[in-house]
Amino acid sequence: MTVCDEKNLIRQGLYAKELRPLLPEQAFIPDQNKLIIQLINVVILLLGWGIASYLDKWSVYFLWLYLPLSLVMGNSIVVLLFSSHELMHNSVIKNHRLVYFFGFLGMIMLGMPPTFWKAVHNREHHNKTNSLDDPDRNYLSSQSNTWGKWIQDTFVPSAEVHPLGLLLGMTSAWAVHNFRNLTSVLLFNSKSVSYVPAAFTISAKERRLIAVEWLGIIAAHGSILAYLQFHPLKIALAYVLPIAIGYAGSMFYIYTNHLICEMTDINDPLINSVSLRVPKIFDLLHLNFSYHTEHHIFPGMNSNYYPLVQELLIQHYPERYNLIDAKEAWFLLMNTPRHYHSENTFTDWSNKKIVSCPLSRAIEE
Repeated sequence: MTVCDEKNLIRQGLYAKELRPLLPEQAFIPDQNKLIIQLINVVILLLGWGIASYLDKWSVYFLWLYLPLSLVMGNSIVVLLFSSHELMHNSVIKNHRLVYFFGFLGMIMLGMPPTFWKAVHNREHHNKTNSLDDPDRNYLSSQSNTWGKWIQDTFVPSAEVHPLGLLLGMTSAWAVHNFRNLTSVLLFNSKSVSYVPAAFTISAKERRLIAVEWLGIIAAHGSILAYLQFHPLKIALAYVLPIAIGYAGSMFYIYTNHLICEMTDINDPLINSVSLRVPKIFDLLHLNFSYHTEHHIFPGMNSNYYPLVQELLIQHYPERYNLIDAKEAWFLLMNTPRHYHSENTFTDWSNKKIVSCPLSRAIEE
């Protein structure tokens, strides 16, 4: 571990050390039920495609009946992301080969090679959250005006985004994130790549494995399209629409997790992360993903116990903990520019509008 990594883990480690004795041992036992949840949602997608294979035989007047299934399939894509997320943090099963297999299965519809996910999410994002080296942060106003930065400016929730740009961005941002970061490591594998927020490198072995996994995922998507006979209606209702819904639902959480927080030199989850208050049905459906600060403190914990961690955070750190309603988080996203001017201020593309981070805190030393 580098000196930088040790520094970035300081705050996260302190919180974990203080709260860990107050939590039951069961909270850190792998929860294999999450694997069942993942498989149920795989089956939902398979059934949806099976039904869609007959859509060309349906009367045009009844095609609307498939739309609720498109919505359910879209939610299944969200659940597959979040269940795979837990799986690859080793909070579901410990067998590494099974983690890899089910991680690959769960990430197919997200287009995310599991080896790459462990690099970009587990290793880079979690250890360097909202720092200069976090690949998932906002772009800096001082960074070059590349196509990657332009996409964030044009399609990510902000005070400047056009409604049509926002709609397109919500339904495609996950794919853009994948393409941007995958091409960075597969084509260049250099920290000098400018079109990503923060470039990082991977080993030669990881690079080869990620390339093979990505080809496998592309083949899987091709197989789905072939099963749907490349029929425009079937593809629109059973492939494009569920993916758009799934990506938009996932991005709602992901955007509100960190983008309205200030940047932090030291990895402090109470400063650089947000937990959301959402209707309980969404916590049930989405495996408590709204408890995001809790996850950053205990990434390998059974998510069923995140509400207990939240109670402890409210008790011990009420002035530092970012817990807000989902509606308020979205409002803040839509009323602030999307590029960092400094650690605790945002600015727009022209660098003329300077707005303070709405969740700014004074970090204690």
